[in-house]
Amino acid sequence: MSRAIEHLFIGGLIIMTLGVPTATTANENDRKLTIVNPQDLYDPSPNGYSTAVITPREARVAYISGQGGQDSTGALSPDFALQVEQAYANLRTALDALGARPDQVAKLTVFVVDHDMSKLEVLTKSVKEMFGEALPAQTLIPVPKLAVDGMLFEVEAVAVLD
Repeated sequence: MSRAIEHLFIGGLIIMTLGVPTATTANENDRKLTIVNPQDLYDPSPNGYSTAVITPREARVAYISGQGGQDSTGALSPDFALQVEQAYANLRTALDALGARPDQVAKLTVFVVDHDMSKLEVLTKSVKEMFGEALPAQTLIPVPKLAVDGMLFEVEAVAVLD
């Protein structure tokens, strides 16, 4: 019998652990996103996003559909800033339902009707309030219209689950 097989016999039991992560080998750092903002590129963090985010090797990924500014009754405010605030609250509710936190969001895609620089200020403020220093990668797509009349903003997310 080989030495490796002899070591598998413990108290008459064979313990097979190949490929099975255990709580004793995983640590919190194994599940964290790595934010990358290369020095040779423009620093996007003042604008509320990161250049790239690396997910952990063994991560489960959740794709969250676009969240608009509708409240729980489906009502939309005509105010862009209020819609953005509500959309991020809706995203937070979706993350909570998954058992996830904002710092587990790797990527956002935001859609803005009739985008201009005043709207960018609102977006930057909102994303920094929700994500703090853990700014996800993000793409903003200006659009002429969204799915529902009166909808001015939508945010979709990719989150990495524990």
